[in-house]
Amino acid sequence: MNKINIQFYKTKYAEFILGSFDNQLCMLDYRYRKSRDAVDTRIKRGLGAEFTEQDDDVLNLARTQIDEYFSGARKEFNLPLLTVGTEFQKLVWDALVKIPYGTTSTYLQLARQISNEKAVRAVAAANGANSMSIIIPCHRIIGSDGDLTGYAGGLPVKKRLLQLEGCLLDSRQSDLLFS
Repeated sequence: MNKINIQFYKTKYAEFILGSFDNQLCMLDYRYRKSRDAVDTRIKRGLGAEFTEQDDDVLNLARTQIDEYFSGARKEFNLPLLTVGTEFQKLVWDALVKIPYGTTSTYLQLARQISNEKAVRAVAAANGANSMSIIIPCHRIIGSDGDLTGYAGGLPVKKRLLQLEGCLLDSRQSDLLFS
């Protein structure tokens, strides 16, 4: 059976589960997210592999780059990535990666970016299925009304990430972030 190397990694923001397969990062996700089992099952099935708690060079590099991001020294990631999902999910995740550090977008803007304006709900679902938190920056998606919307790591973490990136926020978001 193929192996997905996994490690748990606790930061000041949250505890993550990192996974690598075939020298590529296939997961950097919140350890205690609500859909943990569904995400893990999708990745295991998609790769025909099982989790093994083992460290490797890719996981070490991911930890280093995450630490650099959290310290403000990194704005983009340079890791070999292996996304596991449907073609539509991958299309959405590819669009998410193009949202620059320090900016936000909406589900509607993301749907327009992939030329499928009517797929706002499907875009939101694909966003929620993202297993590469931070690297595929789903935290940069906010509601069309400017409100912060759901996030696998929880809204307090999303607020802290947007604050870390210095996103320009309206007064409602500022109240949420700095309260």
